[in-house]
Amino acid sequence: MIVGMDTSCYTTSVALMQQSRLIVDLRRLLTVENRSRGLRQSEAVFQHIKNLPPLMEELKTALGGADIRGVAVSVKPRPVEGSYMPVFRAGEAAAATIAAAARCPLWPVSHQEGHLAAACWSLGMWPRRPFIAAHLSGGTGEILYVEPQDAGFAIQAVGSADLAPGQFVDRLGVAMGLPFPAGPALESLAVNACEDAFPLKAAVRGGDMSFSGPESAAQRALQSGVSPGALAKGIFVNIGASLKKALAWALAEYHCDMALVAGGVAGNSLVKAYLSSLPQALFAGPAYSGDNSVGVAYLGQRRLD
Repeated sequence: MIVGMDTSCYTTSVALMQQSRLIVDLRRLLTVENRSRGLRQSEAVFQHIKNLPPLMEELKTALGGADIRGVAVSVKPRPVEGSYMPVFRAGEAAAATIAAAARCPLWPVSHQEGHLAAACWSLGMWPRRPFIAAHLSGGTGEILYVEPQDAGFAIQAVGSADLAPGQFVDRLGVAMGLPFPAGPALESLAVNACEDAFPLKAAVRGGDMSFSGPESAAQRALQSGVSPGALAKGIFVNIGASLKKALAWALAEYHCDMALVAGGVAGNSLVKAYLSSLPQALFAGPAYSGDNSVGVAYLGQRRLD
C-alpha cells in the first residue's frame, strides 16, 4: 500500500493506493469564517494538526493490517528552489512519522506535481512526451511546459497570472455574500442565471494572463448594480477566454499536442465548456481537480514501480 498526504491551504487530505488502484480518498476542508477571504497560515496549520489524527484513524481502518510500502507527501507548493509554505509542514511531519514507524521510504513531492499527477490518474494515462499544462487554483495561475519522467515531472513555467483565477472568483464571491471558497456557489449562480454574461475583457500576452484588471472592473460593476448572475457568468467567461488564448499560444510556441488543465478552477463547468473548442485540452476528473492527495499517492506508486 502507498500512502499519499497533502496539507494545502484549505484541505487536509490522505489517500491510500495499491498498484495504482485508489483504496481510499479522505479529505477534510478547513473552516473559514463567513465573509472572510481566507485563512492565515498559522490558522491553517492548527486546523491541519486537528484534522490529521481522525484521518489517521480512518486510514488505519482502510489499511486493515496491510503493509505500508511507501509514503509520499507534498512538502512545498512548486518544484522550484525557495518554494515554501508553512501548511505543508503539518503533512510532512505526519508522513515522516508514518514512514519511520513502517520502516518504508518517504518521498517528498510538490503540491503542483500532485495536481498534475491527479489529473493524469483520473484520465487513466501517463504522458510519454512533453505537454502544456495549466495549474489554476485559489493561489496559483500558471501555464507550464511539462516533460514527463518515469515518476514525476520536469516543469517550466512559461506563463502566469497576476492574480490567481481562484482569487478572482473568491473576491467577487465574497463581495456578493457567498461562502468562501466561493467557486461552487458562484458557479451555481452563473449556471442558473437567465441574463447574458457581463462583458469583461480578456488581457493576455503570450502565456501571461491578467485577472487584476477584470477583477477591478467586476467589483465596479457589482457596486453599480449589475446582476450577480450576469457578473458570475462574465467572470467564468473571462477566465475561459484568457485561458484559451494562453494555452493556444503555448501549444504553438512549444509544439505540443496536449494541454492538461488541473487545479480547482479546472473543475468549473463553464470554463470547461468555453475550452471545448480547443481540441488539445484535457481536464482532470471533477473529483480530482480540487486539492487532494490522490496524485501524491500516484507519484509514490510510480516511484515504487
